[in-house]
Amino acid sequence: MTFPTSLALTSRQPWLKRFGDMCRNEGRGESLAVGDKLILNSTMQDKDTTLASTAKTALVTGASKGIGRGIAVGLAEAGWNVIINYNRDSAGAEETASRVRDLGRDGWLIQADVGFKDQAERLFDQVRQHVDRLDALVNNAGVQTWAPLLELSEEDFDRTIRTNLKGCFLCTQQAALMMKQSGRGAIVNIGSGANKVPFPNLADYCASKGGIENLTKVAAVELGPLGIRVNCVAPGAIEIERTKLESPDYAGTWGPITPIRRVGQVSDVAAAVVFLTSDDAEFTTGQTVYVDGGLWTAGQWPYQAGD
Repeated sequence: MTFPTSLALTSRQPWLKRFGDMCRNEGRGESLAVGDKLILNSTMQDKDTTLASTAKTALVTGASKGIGRGIAVGLAEAGWNVIINYNRDSAGAEETASRVRDLGRDGWLIQADVGFKDQAERLFDQVRQHVDRLDALVNNAGVQTWAPLLELSEEDFDRTIRTNLKGCFLCTQQAALMMKQSGRGAIVNIGSGANKVPFPNLADYCASKGGIENLTKVAAVELGPLGIRVNCVAPGAIEIERTKLESPDYAGTWGPITPIRRVGQVSDVAAAVVFLTSDDAEFTTGQTVYVDGGLWTAGQWPYQAGD
């Protein structure tokens, strides 16, 4: 995982030093995907043995590809065991789990569409069956519809709000009930520049992401007394499979208008999530961190610096 230079050189980030110490290969067994069941690494079948180790466990929703996969891998590099949630892309989820295990951490798969209450509850029922404690939740699962406002269907609007916003709510609620028992935990919601900037043709997506930012704040205030921190990471132009389809030259389109003069990578987003789930962020809650190279800070300005 590649960390920004300013972060890597900060002496007040001891968690960076701990990465290498924590990422030891403990031996990995075979894993199989079977329908919507929890897929266990065979070395992790007894929660009272290996899972009682000092390694923390995080659940990442929508982790079969893109930013979700990058976050799962980043957490594994930081020494976390990772539960990988996916909806349809089982092959992609298997690839994510394989990368997590290659780093010497334990990775499991649970299928669920987090936007439906019964499936979200089943997801967490399966989590409880196999871990005594959930230390972090990353609400990453999301969809979007590219359509002008006047052409956007109610069905597509509902699907986006259900997956992005309702899914975030349902998983936050379930995770907090688990974290309440241990008296601590960290929740990171994945937002977007659409938290604050209107994106044409993405009305449903903007509505969902704006809602996520305020849900983050409310959850932080209510859950703080329980020892649970809630923050939001809002990526800018991040180069992943989906965004590459938006433009023949995605990096060439977005890099020149980003103050840092490049597009973001999933490792940039993962670095922020790793920090916010670490003990170094124990006094940080209710915040939105824009990982965008300054893109959504720059705003509209017709003159160049020095003109």
